Amino acid sequence: MLPETLWCLLGAALAAAQARQKLPLNSNSAFSPDNIPNPPAFTLPAAVNLTISVALCSTNSHPRFFVTNTSIVAVPGSEGGKDVFEIEYTDGLGSWTGNFVDGGVLAIEDSEQTSFEVGISDEDPIHSLLPNPDLPLLGDTTSDQAIIFSPVFSEVRYYVPTWPNYTFPPANLTQPPLPSGSPNYTLIISPTSSTPSLASLPQTGCMLLSRRSTGTISNESLWLRDAHGWRTQWLVEGLAPSANYTAYVIKDSTQVGGPIYFATKSASFTCPLVYGLPYCPDVAYPVPLPQPSTISGSRVYTAVNLPENITIPLLSYLTNFTVTLSTFACGRDMYSPIVTCVDCQRAYRKWLCSITFTRCGEPSLANPISFTSTAPDTRATGLSALQPKNHNDPTAPQKVFSALVAQSTDISKARSPTLPAMGSPYFMLLPCLETCNAVDRACPPFVGFTCPTSQFNAAASYGVGYIDGADGDEGQGATGGSQDRWGNIWCNGG
Repeated sequence: MLPETLWCLLGAALAAAQARQKLPLNSNSAFSPDNIPNPPAFTLPAAVNLTISVALCSTNSHPRFFVTNTSIVAVPGSEGGKDVFEIEYTDGLGSWTGNFVDGGVLAIEDSEQTSFEVGISDEDPIHSLLPNPDLPLLGDTTSDQAIIFSPVFSEVRYYVPTWPNYTFPPANLTQPPLPSGSPNYTLIISPTSSTPSLASLPQTGCMLLSRRSTGTISNESLWLRDAHGWRTQWLVEGLAPSANYTAYVIKDSTQVGGPIYFATKSASFTCPLVYGLPYCPDVAYPVPLPQPSTISGSRVYTAVNLPENITIPLLSYLTNFTVTLSTFACGRDMYSPIVTCVDCQRAYRKWLCSITFTRCGEPSLANPISFTSTAPDTRATGLSALQPKNHNDPTAPQKVFSALVAQSTDISKARSPTLPAMGSPYFMLLPCLETCNAVDRACPPFVGFTCPTSQFNAAASYGVGYIDGADGDEGQGATGGSQDRWGNIWCNGG
């Protein structure tokens, strides 16, 4: 028989275990100094593969989290021991995955003044920092507005027509039915210069959501921007001119996307935003147009108030192109093992929209990675992406220029003949050459669609060398993309 003192100790341990709060499976629990149990320990559910994630929601202390998946250890802690593991965290976020077939215990040390969350899951961690491909996406800005998109949350499957009833999507395209469900996204924006800055805080949903977001969201909607899939789209107003901002998107309060950075244009910038066009879903940027009529009650152009003398010619061009394309036996005769006629029409639509809706830009004074944005020479015949080498310092790295071209008020010199006169000078951001090349690659040869080349005069009308290299090497350009997370927009990629 066990000694009486040992029976007492066992009884006390069993009583403590029974009284200990149990964290439910596949849930997120929030704790603050007011509701942390004493002692701060929790029972973990049984699971073959259990993931415990922790997220700090305050900055005033640095607690330590310990787990055990054995009954040998009553309360795991910094003294260590067999089957005791510490959950390490970076930027306020950490997780640990293991076999908890018999359950386990989570204990916290130095938690007196801490707010935190604990997620328990038998799948992926509940708390996470979304990978770079899942960053928010900047549409563009004006002096006090911004359009921002969430990461893609739902893929889309385009209808693929077949012979003999090969039916193209209409020129006046509409958005397809909304997906059955969408995550709960929250947009957080703050001046980059704020103290403390968002990027210096724990990169957790609960911490970032506790901060006041700058600006006013005047419109939030779901939008199928491109073939990547559905996103949440925000129009933000009430920002300051010539200001740098940091933005995050929080998914379901626990998954963090960001940061991305962007700058608003100067107070003298006059081009209004155009977005929400189902027939040109990629367009979400300022266009050289007169300000919308005050009767419309909006400071932006959408499909509701965009003048018909712009949309009618665009839809007519696309209709005529589709008619020409349909003379090919689409769906029966193959001109490529990779692309089809609907891919051709989709690429042409994107190119036509980028040409019709000229994109306004503005040289930036500075940006986070020390690149400059200066108007290139319109007579350029080679790469427009790189500043000429400094002959006084041949070892100095070349800087990247945005494909900006100064435009006068002379409407006869405008890129898009369907746009009315702007009435004031502005900078045009040239389309990326890859937007044109995509049509050339996707369409049958008989269409006769051709693009200028980087070896001759492409840089006079397109942004060249940003996405693809000078010799057409995919993704080997100066920046590898039309824009980046730092707010640089190198050329108009739609």
